[in-house]
Amino acid sequence: MAEKLDYRELGLKVGLEIHQQLATRHKLFCGCPADLAPEDEEEDEFTRRLRPTRSELGEIDPAALFEWRKGRRYHYKAPVEHSCLVEADEEPPHPLNREALLVTLGFAMALGSKPVDEVYTMRKIVIDGSNTSGFQRTSLIALGGSILVEGKRIGIQTVVLEEDASRKLGEEGVTTKYRLDRLGIPLIEVSTAPDIESPEEAKNAAYHLGLLFRLTGKVRRGIGTIRQDINVSIRGGAVTEIKGVQTLELIPKAVEMEALRQHRLLQLREILREKGLSPGDITLDIRDLTPVLQGTKSKIIRRVLKKGGKVLGVPLRGMKGVPGYQLVPGRRFGTELADYARFWAGVGGLFHSDELPNYGITSSEVEEIYSRLGLDPSKDAFILVADEEEKARKALSAVVERIKQAFQGVPEETRQCLPDGTTRFLRPRPGSARMYPETDIPPTPVTRELLEEAEKYKPEDPEVLVKNLSEKYGLNKQLALQLVRSPHLDDFIDAAEKYKGKLSPTWIASVYTNLIPMLRSEGVNVDAVSNEKIEELLDSISRGELGKEAAEDVLRKLAEEPGKKISEIAEELGLLGLKEDDVRELTRKIIEENSRTVLEKKERAFGLVMGRVMSKVRGRFDGKRTAEIVREELKRYLEEKG
Repeated sequence: MAEKLDYRELGLKVGLEIHQQLATRHKLFCGCPADLAPEDEEEDEFTRRLRPTRSELGEIDPAALFEWRKGRRYHYKAPVEHSCLVEADEEPPHPLNREALLVTLGFAMALGSKPVDEVYTMRKIVIDGSNTSGFQRTSLIALGGSILVEGKRIGIQTVVLEEDASRKLGEEGVTTKYRLDRLGIPLIEVSTAPDIESPEEAKNAAYHLGLLFRLTGKVRRGIGTIRQDINVSIRGGAVTEIKGVQTLELIPKAVEMEALRQHRLLQLREILREKGLSPGDITLDIRDLTPVLQGTKSKIIRRVLKKGGKVLGVPLRGMKGVPGYQLVPGRRFGTELADYARFWAGVGGLFHSDELPNYGITSSEVEEIYSRLGLDPSKDAFILVADEEEKARKALSAVVERIKQAFQGVPEETRQCLPDGTTRFLRPRPGSARMYPETDIPPTPVTRELLEEAEKYKPEDPEVLVKNLSEKYGLNKQLALQLVRSPHLDDFIDAAEKYKGKLSPTWIASVYTNLIPMLRSEGVNVDAVSNEKIEELLDSISRGELGKEAAEDVLRKLAEEPGKKISEIAEELGLLGLKEDDVRELTRKIIEENSRTVLEKKERAFGLVMGRVMSKVRGRFDGKRTAEIVREELKRYLEEKG
């Protein structure tokens, strides 16, 4: 299915929630280092269970209730240098990190957001184990503002400062394992208004915010330091929160797939109505179909039956074709039902009649199931779940509820983004009952002095920054713009200042904006090369130990062996530097070897001599200085020969 959508006609609305780790010295509510611990750091360990609590109004958040019903345990590894009793929830949190607050206020200023008069810390209920306390601490810093993206104003709703969650290590049975080094690292969360109206516009807005984050000079870089969540809806649909969109490039695909999914769910609602069906026609009529499949060749079912499980089914009268209805490429309505069965009951999945016979279930077995359920194969459908009886009943109950929701169209959900941009059900959307005040942290007044101090963290307007880079380093506008958009802007500025008078800023910029991206596009794992190694390479070139032309070959080799020294790689590649006298002597020799052509062409022989000299010295001596030597020696030779 390839359906072209008119997003304006669909009434697409998108809002972004961008989370960025701050590069502060300490965590948000304690004095632990705000970075990840080495894998070999000594660790304490403990296990917890978490339970939902009622809000001040006596309500229970549905997302928290959902997590609690899973019945999970949480095992924590606590690195002794990167976590303390605050992370273990054995000690009250310390006052709000002043450095993190200043950076967040400075960022909010760049958006034109209005800071609050006092910063109050709130508890946001989260009981998936990622927070040992059962809640995340979060503080509203500023409201309003906007960003200009491709000539369009996109509103900002909130700027929030909050603590990051624990690092998930994996799952083992009913136990989820976490590491506490990331818990408490300061995060800025900025939420846009639902002003975004196309997938590409969502990507551009996220890019613009990410750029402003980097320009504060106080954010962490690397995988996992910035995370993007997307809220998507179409006219007649519902707001769906998509979590974990890992890359900028995945944002437009995720928006496109969610818009299509909601569009198709609305079409499915009309199909159900055309069939003359209503929610009341869908009942939880669970039947035991184990006898029918006792001798099946289906490996999945045989494995369940061997463990004492059962095969239970639910008839779906008049719903032939509905479970198999395609929502997005590779995912059908039956896939959504399977997600609900998996998450609400912990079963491996389900079978539906639109995909059978298959998976070892034969045509005769399908016919027998239809017969046992009293269904008409030409117009009816059914769902099967094979597992422990209690889990199978729970799964079918969740499936029936999800089918009933289809009569309303699109349910409000939180969904997990998959690598191809499609999504799966993660949990219900949280409600207003998840927030309540943090009583252990006093409010922080936002004074004039605090705002004046925060000014130094206010990121520069990207257009002004391009102008300043062009003027200070002699870069053309296009190269300066590439740098501003690059994650290597700070690296360039450091290198340009360090090698002033030794290396051209334009050449340094080209390494970061052209050479490194080119190698990456060719599949070279240049991301394995640390900033320190790149600086070591620039250092060698600045001292004349390597020519600029050696940079590409050295980086290619470094990507394969990132632990090696530049000098070792240069020696392996035969790129050890030449002295100027060596290059001059080589040039004279090549001129003598080609004397007839040189005397005939005179100055026009420069290209021939330069090409042959460079073939010997490329990567071992600076190309610009080589050209100067060739011109000098050519001129000298022609003057001598009269």
